[in-house]
Amino acid sequence: MPTRFLLLARHGEQNLPPETPPGTDPPEAGLSARGRRQAVLLGERLRGVPVDAIHHGPLPRAVETAQLVSAALPGVPVHATELAGDHLPEDTPAAGLPPAYARLLAGFDPAERADGPRLTAAAVRSFAGPPDDGDRYELLVTHTFLIGWLVRDALDAPGSRWLGLNHHNAGLTVIRYRAGLPPTLVAFNDVAHLPAELRGTGLPPEYRL
Repeated sequence: MPTRFLLLARHGEQNLPPETPPGTDPPEAGLSARGRRQAVLLGERLRGVPVDAIHHGPLPRAVETAQLVSAALPGVPVHATELAGDHLPEDTPAAGLPPAYARLLAGFDPAERADGPRLTAAAVRSFAGPPDDGDRYELLVTHTFLIGWLVRDALDAPGSRWLGLNHHNAGLTVIRYRAGLPPTLVAFNDVAHLPAELRGTGLPPEYRL
């Protein structure tokens, strides 16, 4: 039975200027020194996995992460795609949501509310399903919103459940797709490849245990 293993990784920790307001992600930000180390260790974690392709979003932090990971996977093709970008996965209605989630959604403008769901739906069509022929292992270097949405989609959870699925920088999530069967969430937010001092970045402070 042809199987797709979709490996989802959030980019490494980004290099934010000291004056950056909490909760904001400047699009031009690249990786910090810690983020580069996280990406290198993620690549080492994937040595021996028969990865067929690496796909990454267009923002510098995703590009740099994919480049560092690919150094450990020689010969694996690397593709940039806006489908793996940092976009709003759904124009989720704010009614009934916790106030923090409602405030987050209020920060998106009408264009982002239209373009994000369109790109996300295309990403699901492209990556979230069994392959046509033969097994496939594909790595998607992306952002926490898309990872949350793909996990929500795999579990057939309500649309709003993408909210709150926060992902570690360089954490690894794996979803298996096979024809005729529901998707299987094999791993979520796995950071076994990171030492303690590199874990927990990218998460709200209260989540760092």
